[in-house]
Amino acid sequence: MANFKEILNYILGAVFILIIFSIAYAYLKPHQLHKRRLVSTLLLKITYLFYLLVLLIIVYLASLVKNGLEEVFFGVEFFAFLVVLFVPTIGILARKLGYFSKQRENYNRFFTIINLISVIVILLMYFV
Repeated sequence: MANFKEILNYILGAVFILIIFSIAYAYLKPHQLHKRRLVSTLLLKITYLFYLLVLLIIVYLASLVKNGLEEVFFGVEFFAFLVVLFVPTIGILARKLGYFSKQRENYNRFFTIINLISVIVILLMYFV
């Protein structure tokens, strides 16, 4: 039987996932799309939200079910996890920079692929 502290950790973890995902959804506004770059913008936003959801669930499971991230991702896998953690987020935040405005369509496609690869890598590292 789980004690109160463990149950509270599970509940707080789930609330944390909902809060982070809600903030990301509010920031990205996937329901508001660009008129000229409709498909690439939609794919970028959807794949980032999917990546974020998978990441949050894996961190939740690794932290609470498998006794911590260092138990699941050890050695080189931990550094790969850090890369997968930061690269898609930097990509979604940097898209508004003026430097990428002329190449936004290619930028969106590139980071859509990066987001999908990141999801695959996270799942492989967790389950294998």
